[in-house]
Amino acid sequence: MQYLKNLKLLKQIIALALFGSFIVTAQADILEEVEHGYADNNGVKIHYATVGEGPLVVMIHGFPDFWYSWRHQMEGLKDNFKVVAIDQRGYNLSDQPEAESSYAMKNLIGDVAAVIRHFGEEKANIVGHDWGGIVSWQFAFALPEMVENLVILNLPHPNGMARELANNPEQQENSSYARDFIAGKPTDPNIFFGLPMNPQTLSGWVTDPAAREKYVEAFGRSNFDGMLAYYKQNYPRGGSSNAAPSAPRLNMPVLVFHGLEDTALHSDGLNNTWDWIDADTTIVTAPGASHFVQQDAAELVTNTLKWWLMARQ
Repeated sequence: MQYLKNLKLLKQIIALALFGSFIVTAQADILEEVEHGYADNNGVKIHYATVGEGPLVVMIHGFPDFWYSWRHQMEGLKDNFKVVAIDQRGYNLSDQPEAESSYAMKNLIGDVAAVIRHFGEEKANIVGHDWGGIVSWQFAFALPEMVENLVILNLPHPNGMARELANNPEQQENSSYARDFIAGKPTDPNIFFGLPMNPQTLSGWVTDPAAREKYVEAFGRSNFDGMLAYYKQNYPRGGSSNAAPSAPRLNMPVLVFHGLEDTALHSDGLNNTWDWIDADTTIVTAPGASHFVQQDAAELVTNTLKWWLMARQ
């Protein structure tokens, strides 16, 4: 019996080692395989990395992040889809307009539309995390005809977010960092969760040392004023009203992932998501995963995303 237990443990260790090797190999392969380019939105160049062939999937990162956040999902989808991961404006290799108004939502939506048109398509599967999730929701509201399927990671539906900001003391406390970003400047010594804002602090959440080096390089090329402008221009301010906010109803399939250890966005915001969508809605929670669920639960997110998208092609 002990032999069988030891054998089972050995198999588990080997499996974990192989999976770990796959993750490392996936990162190396993606860096070698991706092609880089730029789409133009009224003179603002949006950098992208792309791999694979098939139906178009556009991936939009959040704060603080860049296209490389999607490396595991790009590896998993590349055999069946053309995956395009963008740097949002202000980040890494994309243009970094100086005017705060350049980061208003209409411009962020326009960036995504420009990427889709750049690839000669009329619509795409849209995948967004954090601020990329906000942009993805708003893109779907504004241009539903350009969205085949919508995938959101750790960013509740705007109706749910507004409700929690108005009524949930825990979410109100969780959002204190955003209020600091709205009121502050990148040069404030404690602007970033009590720390200065620099490439090293912005990369502190990245657990893989090799990946963290790439993040430090990417943030060294980024515009910190631009990063905060997302909050200054677009973050919901909340309020005391109990009246339910209203966003346009969606008629495309929606898949939502949420890492349950997220300390910024309360999972209660997911409640009633299905009431605001006139198509099938799938919600996948990841216990133990934090805000960056696409990396913390890479296998779950990648496998589920691939199955879900392929079932709808």
